[in-house]
Formats: sequence, C-alpha cells, structure tokens
Amino acid sequence: MNGISKEMIEEIVKKVVETQIGNKEEFTKEVDKSGVISIKTETVKPEKFNTGKDGDQVYLKNVLTLDESPRLGCGVMEMKESTFDWTLKYDEICYVIDGTLEIVIEDRKVVNKKGDMVLIPKGTSIKFSAPGECRFIYVVYPANWEETV
Repeated sequence: MNGISKEMIEEIVKKVVETQIGNKEEFTKEVDKSGVISIKTETVKPEKFNTGKDGDQVYLKNVLTLDESPRLGCGVMEMKESTFDWTLKYDEICYVIDGTLEIVIEDRKVVNKKGDMVLIPKGTSIKFSAPGECRFIYVVYPANWEETV
C-alpha cells in the first residue's frame, strides 16, 4: 500500500488507542513482535508499597506482566530512610541504580551501592534497608512472587 507497512498501521492504531483511553502504564515500554521488551527505567514511577510498618517510605512498580514474562518478574523499587523485615519465598537479584541498599541478615549488613548487584536466595529472612534514598531494579523467580508472600 504505497510504502505503508503492517507495522506502521499497528503503531498508528496503538498511539490512537493510548490517546483515547490513556496508557495504562506510566512508563515507557517497547515490545517487539519477537517478545523482546525494552523498558526505560528512568520513566518508571513506583507506587507506595505496604511494608506493614507505618512511616516506611517504600515504593515499587512491577514492569512486566505474567503474560509478557511468565517465569521472571521484574520491577523498580525506591526506598527512603526505611528498614523492613522480609522473608523471600522466591529468588531475587537486585541491581542498585542509585543510592545505597543494605541487606541485613541477623547482625550483618551486605552494603550495595550504585552499580552493585546482590542475590538474595529463596528462604532467606532479611531486612531491606536504605539509610538514605535508594532506587534499584529487582528481578525475581518465579514471576508471580506476590502470590507467594
């Protein structure tokens, strides 16, 4: 059709639908037809997460749906001057984008700064702690981690 591809039409329709009903996701996510997904993490705005403790400033946003990634979950988490207990019923890897994330195990601290990664194995009881502000990416297995909590 005079240089108009199926992909161009799909993109136009997608933009019209998003304009009319609003984009459900408040961040930039590009999904290739191959299944490859690109997420611009600087556009992700985490939402309040209930740690069970008043005063905690903890926010998270899952960035992949179970349809998109049925095995691995992923999201962005932010914390500010907060510490909370957590027992993982799943495996988790965290990558610190900015700030300091401390993983407290009994009386020990594993300190992670910008650019660091940490693995927290399934079954580990820890405290997630941020002495200041911290922003990090989490990757979990299995993807439905919220159902295991």
